[in-house]
Amino acid sequence: MAGRAFGLPGSSTVTDTAPAAQATATADWTTPTGLGTSAARVANQFTRFRPEPPSAPPAPAPAPAPRQAPTPGAFVPATIPGITAPLPTTAALAGTAPTATTTTPATTAPTTTASPAAPPGKGGFVPARIPGITAPLPGLPTAHDVATLSVPLPGVVHDPAYAEREWGDGTHPPLYVPVVERQDEVLTTAVEDGLVAWAADCGFVGEELDMLRAAGFGRLAVLTHTDSDDPQHLLIAAKLNAAWWAADDLYADSSELGATPTELPPRLALAMAAMDPLPDAGEFTGPLDEALAAEPVLVALRTGIDHLARYGTPAQVQRVNFSTFAMFVSWNAYAAWRHTGEYPPAWKYLATRQHDTFSTSMTVIDPVGGYEVPANLYYDPRVRRAAFQAGTASVLVNDLLSVAKDAADENPVVNMVLQIAADRQCPIAEATETVVHLHNRFVRDFEAGHRELLAVPSPELQRFLRGLRSWMGGGFEWHNTNPRYRV
Repeated sequence: MAGRAFGLPGSSTVTDTAPAAQATATADWTTPTGLGTSAARVANQFTRFRPEPPSAPPAPAPAPAPRQAPTPGAFVPATIPGITAPLPTTAALAGTAPTATTTTPATTAPTTTASPAAPPGKGGFVPARIPGITAPLPGLPTAHDVATLSVPLPGVVHDPAYAEREWGDGTHPPLYVPVVERQDEVLTTAVEDGLVAWAADCGFVGEELDMLRAAGFGRLAVLTHTDSDDPQHLLIAAKLNAAWWAADDLYADSSELGATPTELPPRLALAMAAMDPLPDAGEFTGPLDEALAAEPVLVALRTGIDHLARYGTPAQVQRVNFSTFAMFVSWNAYAAWRHTGEYPPAWKYLATRQHDTFSTSMTVIDPVGGYEVPANLYYDPRVRRAAFQAGTASVLVNDLLSVAKDAADENPVVNMVLQIAADRQCPIAEATETVVHLHNRFVRDFEAGHRELLAVPSPELQRFLRGLRSWMGGGFEWHNTNPRYRV
């Protein structure tokens, strides 16, 4: 993946960016809480749906108060405090009389005068020019509220799961991202320890292991997969992300680390063979097995998939494989552009990039969580679109924070900011602002699509969609606090 980095020196200081309200939020069984996914927990949550024991019948409601007969076109909401006369029609408020088919009303409404404007307060808003309203209407914002936006206007809802966040050096427009749902240093240490031990078994040594620990892929798993607190399940994500990043750096991106555009396609062909074992081919199998065992990157890809297979289903394993192989096609396109020096326009880069995003990392959300989204839901076009939106938004964060590194490579890495600046012959700052707005659009479109999909009666799907949102929030936090991106 363009812009990823396997070797990240240093360590980061982390602060919890989730709002305090999260600490007191009422949890439900579909909400990622870090409590794991045991059957006992799910069964306990379902007790709220058990029928209550029968109770005494309710007392009869009091008889309604007699209502004043309205004039044609007027309405008296008799149960709302503060309204003492019929509300005039829209036409009357505009200064014109409505067209009436009946000229003789049953009764005549009393003549009223406009009430004086009430001072702003916490009771609601008094439209002072509307006759018959003498007190604040309950539930509506006051004039003071409207002026200060201390409460949302009617019909305008802000989801507290999202926030605008500063990033980088703080000089660019903020990014609209989901809030971070969990930071757990103890769990992070456990996952990082397991990851480094696995990497040593893969053949990485010495400084490579130090660089791996500093990269923080265990922390990435803990930040992004917030519905599991099982280190072995979190290692599914940590191992595969570490293997993907290693392949990206050593094979595709970093000239300094030995990446060569002309060697990339055959290397990726072997990577596919490592991840998706091939049938025995007699005398031709031995040399393949030797090659797959000789390179730590290939061993990491193979054993990362093996670890997934221990906890996931065959369908989940192949889902991850096919997403990875689609990502490899994009890597080959980048290599061709770098080799020829003919870099693409931004639209072509983005089309290629959208099959090389963190949606590949997101394919393991449900196996890490210990469940499975049914295939026909996972590949439903609406869900597929949501995954693309979440993955692309997350990878644009990577592009934004990788500009300096990507531009400095002797064979510059393709990057959305750099491609826009080249297309438009504009400053990097202007191109950066464009990518920020594009990122925010992807996140808001995901947010809207998530709301629409809430109607689908699948607990697994709802949990997966929450997982996509958690991944975006945790992925932003990981990138923005990682020393690799603090240029």
